[in-house]
This record gives sequence, C-alpha cells and structure tokens, in this order.
Amino acid sequence: MTDGLKLHNQTGFPVYLCAKQLYNKLNELLLPYDLTYTQMIVMMYLWEVGKSNVKEASEALLLDPSTLTPILKRLESKGYITRQRDEEDERSLTIKPTENGMSLKKEVSGIPAEANKILGLTQEESTALRSLIYKALDNMERDRKNGGN
Repeated sequence: MTDGLKLHNQTGFPVYLCAKQLYNKLNELLLPYDLTYTQMIVMMYLWEVGKSNVKEASEALLLDPSTLTPILKRLESKGYITRQRDEEDERSLTIKPTENGMSLKKEVSGIPAEANKILGLTQEESTALRSLIYKALDNMERDRKNGGN
C-alpha cells in the first residue's frame, strides 16, 4: 500500500471524524432544547439576519433547499420560526424567528463555548482551525463554480 492511501496520511478522514464526533456531542447538548445541531445552525443564521427566504438561507448555510425545507418545517412546528409566502413573489418563502425563537437564543447561548471545550483548543487554535476550514470551503466552492469536481 502506498503512503498516500494510509488513513493517517489523509486530510479528509480526520476532518470527517472530528465533524462527526463534534456533531454528535452538540446534538447531545441540544437535547434539553429539543433541537438538533442543524436546527441550531438555522436558528443562528436567523438570529443574525432577522428574516430571510429559503433560497438565501440555503445559499448561506450551504444546504440544499430539499434538505432545508424539512428542518424549517420542524422549527415552525416547535414554534421557533414562521414561514410565509412572500406577497410580491409567491414562489418565495419568507422565514423569520418568532418571539419563542428569539428567547431560545438566550437559552442556548452557552452551546458555542461548549463546542470549543469539546474540541479542547485554545482560542488561537480555534480561530486558526476555523480560518483553515473556511479557506478550504472557499477553495472547494470556487472549484465547483469553475466546473471542477
């Protein structure tokens, strides 16, 4: 076997394992709030922007609309968001947090710090890791837009 095929020489493998482990741990932390981490990400986006439409949210979160729609339906059924057809364009669905959804922000405000504790990184290491991951994501997105695989 060539060294290039050994698991410990891969970049994707530890990134995958770390993401999977972190996702599972965060889901455990969010159980008392009846949220998944993916739902939390959608809520964080809405807390940041106030209101959006499905297309904008899909692009910002890098989630296909077909993946995002069931998440939005669950958040709406929990009373955290509203979904309404845009009066000017009925094809567009406006989403925004409810009062309940806004009050959730305070309740889960400690979760991001818990994520850093789970990773066991210093603030500088966490910043560097985030920077490298965003750089890789930007590179992959640029490649995708240029017709790469």
